[in-house]
Amino acid sequence: MSSDEITPLWQPDPARATASRLAAFHRFAAEYYGAPKPAGAKAEADYAHFHRWSVEHLEDFWSALTQWFDVRFTTPPTAVLGDATMPGAEWFPGARLNYAQHVLRHGEDPHNADSPAILHVEEGSEQPRVTTWSELRRQVGSLAAELRRLGVGPGDRVSAYVPNVPQAAVALLATAAVGAVWTSCAPDFGARSVLDRFQQMEPVLLFAVDGYRYGGKEHDRTGVVAELRGELPSLRHVVHIPLLGGAAPEGALEWEALTSAPAVPVFEQLPFDHPLWVLYSSGTTGLPKAIVQSHGGITVEHLKQAGLHLDLGPEDRFFWYTSTGWMMWNFLLAGLLVGASIVTYDGSPGYPTPDAQWRIAAATGVTVYGTSAAYVMACKKAEVHPGRDLDLSKLRAIGTTGSPLPPDGFRWIYDEISTDVWLASVSGGTDVCSCFVGGVPTLPVYLGEIQAPSLGAAVEAWDASGKPVVEEVGELVVTKPIPSMPIGFWNDPEGVRYRESYFEMFPGTWRHGDWITVTERGTVVIHGRSDSTLNRQGVRMGSSDIYEVVERLPQIKESLVIGLEEPNGGYWMPLFVVLAEGAELDDALRAEVREALRTQLSPRHVPDEIIAVPSLPHTLTGKRIEVPVKRILGGTPLEKAVNPGSIDNPDSLRIFEQYRR
Repeated sequence: MSSDEITPLWQPDPARATASRLAAFHRFAAEYYGAPKPAGAKAEADYAHFHRWSVEHLEDFWSALTQWFDVRFTTPPTAVLGDATMPGAEWFPGARLNYAQHVLRHGEDPHNADSPAILHVEEGSEQPRVTTWSELRRQVGSLAAELRRLGVGPGDRVSAYVPNVPQAAVALLATAAVGAVWTSCAPDFGARSVLDRFQQMEPVLLFAVDGYRYGGKEHDRTGVVAELRGELPSLRHVVHIPLLGGAAPEGALEWEALTSAPAVPVFEQLPFDHPLWVLYSSGTTGLPKAIVQSHGGITVEHLKQAGLHLDLGPEDRFFWYTSTGWMMWNFLLAGLLVGASIVTYDGSPGYPTPDAQWRIAAATGVTVYGTSAAYVMACKKAEVHPGRDLDLSKLRAIGTTGSPLPPDGFRWIYDEISTDVWLASVSGGTDVCSCFVGGVPTLPVYLGEIQAPSLGAAVEAWDASGKPVVEEVGELVVTKPIPSMPIGFWNDPEGVRYRESYFEMFPGTWRHGDWITVTERGTVVIHGRSDSTLNRQGVRMGSSDIYEVVERLPQIKESLVIGLEEPNGGYWMPLFVVLAEGAELDDALRAEVREALRTQLSPRHVPDEIIAVPSLPHTLTGKRIEVPVKRILGGTPLEKAVNPGSIDNPDSLRIFEQYRR
């Protein structure tokens, strides 16, 4: 093992670690709830002991957390965990609360009223438009009152076809305030993709923009909105948000008219497990799963993640590049939940220059910045130098997710941003709208490794027989419930699809579908999705390991590897590559790819064929897809292998039909 694999890339300053909210919470839980006292001798041991306590004493841990963050139950719970059975765990039975009330309480303090709640940046500009806490409360209060006047109440579904703009946050909070159920899609989704999601929900109201800006262009969506109105018979009202200045369609309500009144928000007090919002799986192989999460579950889980694992508080500015079609937008609002200012952005991640996101962070004084692993690697390939060219002096933490961040991405952060920045690579899922494993402000950062499992998350790697393994690749499982686990899927009354999704392989235990390695240090390495496993000669391999090596080569823009079991018992592993401009897939490049995989991974990782394709398919949130391609290669007709409405470029799949086995 090389020295850079065992020497941390970064160590937190001891004084800063001690002053972190996680360390303070640890001391509180030790004093009042029986958690092991911090020894202070070694951070890894301290956190490991605290984490073990948090999952072995779930009721004490979550009780401590709700007290620490002053969760306001208007009706107190009769227990913390009424039933720990998965699926179906019952959290805080009898309790009543409201998610939006916990967000907007930060605007109640007169000293905080005029400070920024949201700083919004539009594409091509670095000057933010500020929404203060008092203004946010007023707009939500006005809109919530109008929603009630329109007859929208607890249990009704409210949908939104909006980008990452302040109006989206206001609309969600107003929806939550009245007890309705929120669901959203980004406006770059086509009509079919949106209908696949919203038709399941039968919304009574739709917030819709007239268009959005991306890549230096304006994209009109009035035609799509008209189609949505025609195909959603449950709609009683449409609210027009004129981002491009367009007139409201006939019969639509105007956003400004609904949000202009001086009003104090009124919050419906709801059961802990009352639906807050519905998120969706990618839906690449069928209708997207409509994943229901609760007011209480999201409130306590996001307080934990934002307040402890990202160490966010009122003095912070929090930015995560995302769209309203990705769970990270919902997670961005967790910044508001702990009183931080959030930065919203509507536009391309790399326009007008590849370092556009870093420029936003610099211009708005972001302290905690999140992005995708793909963007970090794109910056590396574009040879941008944000740490040299921009003032990022206020930036103390960087989060990455969406796919595993390769070791080269870790190195680039510390080479090109700062040697003293905390890199919080995280992994979780839309399924829980949170992280199973991620950042810990008191722990060191090791090359290519996620710092640790999150508090309260009983994460293990299991082999095929259901036994925990360390320093071996295994299935990511969660052996005990987490409050933000879905309360179910919409239109799945018997829970059949829910159980099949997570509990079929190991009954009673959540199996997430990722390959991971838990190291002896307690860190975690993500290898990719286990449902598209590479299993060659009995050795399981993660596709992300191959992508990291292959895409390091400047001639290759993107790659996709598939492992296909053949009817004759053989195994075919092709590597599809999208070439950089001007590159050619000749014998020399093929040899270079094979040699890189052989020397940096193993001979088993060398593909049987290397095939150039013009483009690769992705989900609508930008993740490359493997399972539908594997199905097509195995002979499944394209129309049965994938839901075309879930793909960014369905035509990119047709190229794979000629390689069927």
